[in-house]
Formats: sequence, structure tokens, C-alpha cells
Amino acid sequence: MFKKAKQNRVFQDVVEQIQDAIINGKLEPGAKLPPERELKDMFNTSRGTLREALRVLEQKGLIEIKLGVSGGAIVKLIDTEPIIESLALLIRSGGVSLEHLAEFRIKIEGSLMELAASRATKKDIKELETLFNQAKAYYENNDWENFLKTDEKMHTYIGIMTRNPVFQFVQKSIHDNIHRYYAEYLPMNKKRSLENLTDFEKIIDAMKINDAKTASAIIMDHVKRFSDKMQEKTRSKP
Repeated sequence: MFKKAKQNRVFQDVVEQIQDAIINGKLEPGAKLPPERELKDMFNTSRGTLREALRVLEQKGLIEIKLGVSGGAIVKLIDTEPIIESLALLIRSGGVSLEHLAEFRIKIEGSLMELAASRATKKDIKELETLFNQAKAYYENNDWENFLKTDEKMHTYIGIMTRNPVFQFVQKSIHDNIHRYYAEYLPMNKKRSLENLTDFEKIIDAMKINDAKTASAIIMDHVKRFSDKMQEKTRSKP
């Protein structure tokens, strides 16, 4: 399966060969890589270089290194968790400005919403209505923390409605972490929550008549308005 690594780029070649075998399906999720001694001979490399390459593959989320007699390097199912975590850290660290985030969301969520609305089934709309009613109940009880969590679920579910895993990933990544900005720059209250609910009610109404263009325009305006409010708050801070 593997061949001797190129001696001028041993470490990189080891990583790339194992990574390619996983991505191309030669190594399926749950499969165990050959023992360390065999891998070392296959690649004609040192134990130190091999172990470092395996650590890099583990950081990429491609393998899991288990200790013990029955342990070893186990191939993982490729998912978006490492990328989501990286984006989460970027957002939480403040590495993404409100302006950049708003610009990105207006462009992406407008397209995402249009696609979601055009593909929405009756079951999808019913699920979104269920989330909307939950958010409304939290609004009526002045429970802003759960209101925001449900708002997050509504945005994430719109990503699911696109039936596109890339859109789903982007939407979930953003909305799993964006509310730190709300907490700091725009805490929810009765007025803001009602404005939020009103926008989603209009979006659901547009979906019911398959008006994807209107749903897209509403979400773009929604993102811009709330982003503008947060940016005003940052400018007013001493």
C-alpha cells in the first residue's frame, strides 16, 4: 500500500501517502494502520519521523491514536469537526471583525436562504415553525439565553434545508459561535427579540408560497440591520 518515502521530503511524503490512502478510500473508517515497525520499514524512515507524521494526521482528524495492547492508529470518519473548531477559535479570539463577519454573512446567507427556500419541503417548513414557536415562547418569558439558542437552531436548520453539506457546515460553524458578539455588543431584550421574530415569521411566510427571492432579501436585510446595531455599539464604547 505504501512505498518508501522520498528522502528529500520524508516527513511530508509520509503524511501525504497515508492521507491520500484515507481520502481515496483505500483505508476505510475503523481500519487500523499497520504496526509502527512495519510502517517504519515501508516508508524507510525513522521512528521519530513516523510518529510525528502520525501526530499531524491525528491533528487533521484523519486518524485516532489509541494506546494499549489493542491500540494503534485507527482511521476516522472524515468530518468537519477540526475545521469547525478552527473557525470557532478564530471567531472567539476576535480574529474576525464584525465588519468582516457581516459582509460574509450578508453574501452567504442571502444565497443560502434562496436555495433553502426553493428546496424546502412541507416537513422542513413545519420544523422551522416549531423552532419559531419555541423562540416565541422564550420571548414571552423574557428568557433571552434560550431565545438566542433557538435562534441559532433556526439559522442552522436553514443550512440543513439547502441539502448542501458545504452550506450546512458554514452555517453551523458561524451560528455555533456568533452569539458571543450578541452577548458583548447587542444583548437581547424585548424590542430586539420581537424584531428578530418578525423577520423569521416573514421568512417562513415567504417559504410557504415558494418565494425564495423574498426570503433571501429578508435574511440579508436582517443580517445587515443587526450587524449595524452591533457596530454602532462598538463605536459608542469609550
